[in-house]
Amino acid sequence: MHYLIIGIIFILALFAIRFSNKHGVPALLLFIVLGMAFGAIGFDFEDFEFADNFATVALMVIMFYGGFGTSWKMAKPVAKEAIVLSSLGVVATALVTGLFSHYVLGFELLEGLLIGSIVGSTDYASVSNILRSKNLNLKYSTASLLELESGSNDPTAYTMTMVFLSVIIGSKVSIPILILSQVALGIVMGFVFAFVIGKLLKNLRIEADGLYAVFMASAMLITYDATSLVGGNGYLALYILGIYLGNMEFRGKRDIVFFFDGFTEIMQIGLFFILGLVSNLTKFVETFPIALAIMLFMTFIARPVTVYGLMLPFRLKRNQLNMISLAGIRGAAAIAFAIMAVNSEAIISVDVYHIVFGICVLSSLVQGSLMPPAARRWDMLDPNDTVLQTFNYYQTKAEIGFLETRIHPNSSLIGSKVKDLNLTFDFIVAKIERNGKTIVPRGHITIEENDLIILGGEIHFDESGQDLIEFTIPSGNKWANKYIKDLELPSDRLIIMVQRKGSDIIVPIGDTLLLEDDKVIMIRVEHVLEFPRIDGGGKA
Repeated sequence: MHYLIIGIIFILALFAIRFSNKHGVPALLLFIVLGMAFGAIGFDFEDFEFADNFATVALMVIMFYGGFGTSWKMAKPVAKEAIVLSSLGVVATALVTGLFSHYVLGFELLEGLLIGSIVGSTDYASVSNILRSKNLNLKYSTASLLELESGSNDPTAYTMTMVFLSVIIGSKVSIPILILSQVALGIVMGFVFAFVIGKLLKNLRIEADGLYAVFMASAMLITYDATSLVGGNGYLALYILGIYLGNMEFRGKRDIVFFFDGFTEIMQIGLFFILGLVSNLTKFVETFPIALAIMLFMTFIARPVTVYGLMLPFRLKRNQLNMISLAGIRGAAAIAFAIMAVNSEAIISVDVYHIVFGICVLSSLVQGSLMPPAARRWDMLDPNDTVLQTFNYYQTKAEIGFLETRIHPNSSLIGSKVKDLNLTFDFIVAKIERNGKTIVPRGHITIEENDLIILGGEIHFDESGQDLIEFTIPSGNKWANKYIKDLELPSDRLIIMVQRKGSDIIVPIGDTLLLEDDKVIMIRVEHVLEFPRIDGGGKA
């Protein structure tokens, strides 16, 4: 019977996703409503301990895969802004919200600050779901900024929640030491495990399909628990692990992407459903006015004031600041932290769970529904690109890759039209970047000097890891300051690409001069096929 109900729940969740795509209602909100509906028709479930454990595992998966899917190349230009918002932004939002709850709503000061801390972070699952499902490619790399901020701010909210719970309980733990250990150990353990697991992945040879996903899931569990055991923030460590590994190329990566893509979806459906199931409709209605007041205050005062204040040194555009302010959606992490507070030894006079639950439901409904029309109204949509390219797994799943080439002065392609380019192989001009703007490469577009041409085609990944060799020419190496034609390479090796610091990719020819610190890509084959030479230098 239980399995029948679980199956029905997932089928209904699929219909909810279809309804969301058609009508613009956030899918994750519908999963919560689905859980509340099951509770209302008689499926009583008040096991907060199980909900806490499930939420912990679900957040582990969401945090790790959120990092894994983050394209660092696209996020790096806005990393400073995102890190400021994910740290100081959460602290400021939490404190302002806590003071509002105390002075306006009459909460005890510590309880108000606790609720502010619980709802202080922006929910990655909700934000990324809206960005992808509505294909909201936002100008000025705003999608990447929101992705990085929402993926990395939960550890700050978790640490603040732990701090105020400790104070309410009366724990003798040193607050500064608690904060320092959570953040510092979380960062250190994340990078340590990322480095070790990255090395293992490059040298690991697993023949059976799907076992790379098993290895990655094991690495995720070990990283979280080991970090937590030494007093660090396990979620922060997992996010760092995900970013590090997601931006590597290694054998079995496609298997991992497809596994975690489905697994993350299942965990999100299960998490939001359970969070709705453990809620009580009567208590939800009773706490609704308080939840509405806090949600409105956070949406229209706390979040915008924080964003405008902290982003002042970065001189962002006004419409971009408006978009970032609106995108501060509260979701699963906040409700999970509320469950943690309920299960703690803290004596709290207010219904923390249902207040936070109401805030998140209203935030998802109001802010999530407003984001697509607001992006159009504020002229934040870039019609010439897609938000999917901000996520690493887009290229991994699509089996296509992108190459770029610069049109240098005196190039024979200057003045040519896109439709006249003779692309002999199966490549397509995906886009053209000119003077910082993206141009859709329609047939009548003329190629100009300094254009950056982006070519798309089917990718090749060297699964053996042996055919392609990559190395950097160190100081004093015998290859430094030599022409390629003078290297006397064996017949089974060929230099196919050179990358020079501060320069574009160099397509090597015999007269290419190699310099120190050049990165050289060379192909090596085991069996060489000899062909007759046509320059008169060989025998037919």
